[in-house]
Amino acid sequence: MERLRLSFCRYVVVDSCQTFERCRRLASALRSYIAPAETVAVIAPNVPAIFELHFAVPIANAVLNTLNTRLDVRMVARILAHSEAKVFLVDTQFLELAQKALEQMTNKPLVIHIQDEAYRPTSGTRAMAAGLLGYEEFLSRGDPNFSICWPADEWEAISINYTSGTTAHPKGVVYSHRASFINSLVSALDWGVQEGAVYLWTLPMFHCNGWLFPWIITARAGTHICLRAVIPKAIFDAIAQHGVTHLCGAPVVLNMIASAQEDERRPLPNAVYVFTGGAPPPATILASMESMGFHVSHGYGLTETLGPATICTWKPEWDLLPLEERATLKARQGVGHLGLAAVDVLDPKTMTPVPRDGQTIGEVMIRGSSIMKGYLKEKELTEEAFRGGWFHSGDLGVMNPDNYISLKDRSKDIIISGGENISSIEVESILFRNPLILEAAVVARPDNFWGETPCAYVTLKNPSSADEETEKAIIDFCRKSLPTYMVPKTIVFRELPKTATGKVQKNFLREEAKKLGSLPSSRL
Repeated sequence: MERLRLSFCRYVVVDSCQTFERCRRLASALRSYIAPAETVAVIAPNVPAIFELHFAVPIANAVLNTLNTRLDVRMVARILAHSEAKVFLVDTQFLELAQKALEQMTNKPLVIHIQDEAYRPTSGTRAMAAGLLGYEEFLSRGDPNFSICWPADEWEAISINYTSGTTAHPKGVVYSHRASFINSLVSALDWGVQEGAVYLWTLPMFHCNGWLFPWIITARAGTHICLRAVIPKAIFDAIAQHGVTHLCGAPVVLNMIASAQEDERRPLPNAVYVFTGGAPPPATILASMESMGFHVSHGYGLTETLGPATICTWKPEWDLLPLEERATLKARQGVGHLGLAAVDVLDPKTMTPVPRDGQTIGEVMIRGSSIMKGYLKEKELTEEAFRGGWFHSGDLGVMNPDNYISLKDRSKDIIISGGENISSIEVESILFRNPLILEAAVVARPDNFWGETPCAYVTLKNPSSADEETEKAIIDFCRKSLPTYMVPKTIVFRELPKTATGKVQKNFLREEAKKLGSLPSSRL
């Protein structure tokens, strides 16, 4: 911790000793209001305060709960109550959301206002803001020499992260000190994070504790560059001005970078290593990033695995392959990281490994001591998630002959048309090759004859070109690369709904597709 160097979005530089002192002060102030193992919640973008909380809360032997900034009022209230948060730190930008959520609660936490000059309280929250204790004032009440409250047991909880709710209601995923420590070391090793790395915060720190990178980069005596908002120009400016060496993000962030306008881009002063995860990034985006000078590594994981659990480890011989082929290989999920006991693709009924043929679909399962403890107050769900001694991811995939995993779909996202299984990911990968398309998501549309048919939701690079002629052109484009039964029968032009971590909310799209009903002439 003493070796940490920090710089932030507005280029405020804080030296290591000052940072350590601030975190100890904050821990001391928190301990005036909480007991060991109690929860401290925060809702904020990537600002210094949320970073400091990643150290101060464990120093106070408490549990950190970072809230997704895209949650609605009802869900914020539910999570605060479910986690039994005793202190709630709120950035100015989210005061109105917090105020409405607190109105729905009986047992309200102490609220601390993270003030930011970039945002002023709205007319509806000015009174609330005026009555709140400010973050800096709260921090100043703490003891700069506060002694670290080490956990008595490495299995104690360090944080609670609620799932994004793309498939169900959010569940509180509990991380242990042990799992966080192991995964931090493994990620630094697997990704080759060198001492003095300069890390740009394009990944939300509320998502799986920023894939643990607040701790990873600090352990490597790195520099943190915090961006309040992720926009292409800010990304390129930060890289150019600070010599950024590493950044993480969902494929949507890569898409933003790859699709940046010419006047938003700046030459890269050095190699920039990008770690992406979530949905498999389309090969076209990976190819575009590589052509710009970014070195992209692809991983796979879930909230329950503390972020990335696998990485598509690169083989030197692949450097000789054509660009498109290299990008296709990079889009695979790869192999399990060194901190896990095992990662495999199993038949969920027999719990036996599927053949290593790249075709037989099974469920990706994981086991080891570096994944979640379980779901908070959800004993039955926890037992079901670990049925048979493996963590069941719910993701469907294949094991390739070289023992690299390739995801095919979420179990709920497989489209069954006329008895044939259609991977929505495979259809999306073709759509992303179309130069007209910025983003795409494929879900099942009910069909009276086939049962289901693929329905593609598409965001165009030029929204004004959304018409029947473009729809026909996209379908014809797919026919050149896909079997007839996999070609989308429906194209819907719209902006895709996403979680704050960049995941497309396919549950919303599935509901929309259901309302469309069956196509009248779907036998063709």
